[in-house]
Amino acid sequence: METYPSRAVVDLDAVTHNLRVLRGRAPHSLQMAVVKAGAYGHGQLPVALTALAAGADWLGVAQVEEALELRAALDAHGVPRDSAPILAWIAPSGQDWARAVEADIDLSVSWTWALAEIAAAARSLGHPARIHVKVDTGMSRAGSTPEDLPALAAAVRTAVDGGQVELVGAWSHLSRADDPSPEGLASTAEHVAIFESGLEVLARAGLHPAIRHLSATAGALWHPEAHYDMVRIGIGMYGLSPDPEVEGSAELGLCPAMRLEAPLTSVKVVAADRPVSYGGTWRTPTRRWMGLVPLGYADGILRAASNAGPVTVLADGGPIATHVVGRVCMDQFVIDLGPARDDQASAAEDAPARVGDTAVLFGDPARDRVPSADQWARVCGTINYEIVSRLGERVPRVHIHEGGNTAGGEGRE
Repeated sequence: METYPSRAVVDLDAVTHNLRVLRGRAPHSLQMAVVKAGAYGHGQLPVALTALAAGADWLGVAQVEEALELRAALDAHGVPRDSAPILAWIAPSGQDWARAVEADIDLSVSWTWALAEIAAAARSLGHPARIHVKVDTGMSRAGSTPEDLPALAAAVRTAVDGGQVELVGAWSHLSRADDPSPEGLASTAEHVAIFESGLEVLARAGLHPAIRHLSATAGALWHPEAHYDMVRIGIGMYGLSPDPEVEGSAELGLCPAMRLEAPLTSVKVVAADRPVSYGGTWRTPTRRWMGLVPLGYADGILRAASNAGPVTVLADGGPIATHVVGRVCMDQFVIDLGPARDDQASAAEDAPARVGDTAVLFGDPARDRVPSADQWARVCGTINYEIVSRLGERVPRVHIHEGGNTAGGEGRE
């Protein structure tokens, strides 16, 4: 992949900085670095190692299989398991729980069937499984509802007494922690109250989890009453705000860690009133210089960015702020580089940009004066989480520290 044209440059020093900023917002709680989905597209192992070095107390992933891959990679790097606890929270019935227990993966339990399968695996190994009971506080996804929790608590008590499980934590999610409206604040208060009631149900069963955790990044930033024993830091670790309309990255003191870029593979003059890309949804208003960027929807560039996605080209004559014109294709898209004079042709010496000049889709606007993932999210009608996490595997991740030194070189994560 060394010659693949595009790349996502990930500044690991920015990850360290962001974790420290967010530690300051919840100074009395443990900090879990959430590295699911390839660390939100940033590269799971390099980010996980960086987070641990920065003082993160836990690592979190969604899928159990993700946790197993991460544990194997950390083992290979000589990271002691007791200094890198990992929580995973998604697995189907029939999961090979024994592998997870052997790998010292903490497992989320929402239902009695999951507890029974995990306890059976632990019994076969003669080694207790570490679990976190999840309470459904109002998200209506995973988690035991208030009606089901007493039965689950009783089953956990039996499994604890039998030596099959160790209850490490109790946890849940806040569904509107990024919403400062009266309705959003009322929702968060209700979630906290249901969580407290869930803890009381566990206590009546004689269960007292050492680590209670309810808040992700938004809760860590804006709801100190929900910090409990640990906060889970996801999107904020990557320098992005959970809701830029409430407070943006710069306001929060966060530095976006990823810069997505690719060299121009074509620069040419196109006559006036010519259609651009599939469907001819954009036509040249005058004789124009057009550039070609080798990234498309197969790389995770949303087709919704057609005729809108902001791009900055780093040309010799200075940066050119422009945008996608025409439809985003599977592997490439076109940008407008400005009007061309009648005496200019594609090989003109005074072209505004040249083949090989870098086109930056998003990065840290405060540092590099380039578009942001938030801008891409706005024009695509989505959120910054999706912009970074959907990047395809064929886009190499290049991990750097301040000064541009690579960490781990180029390659896919």
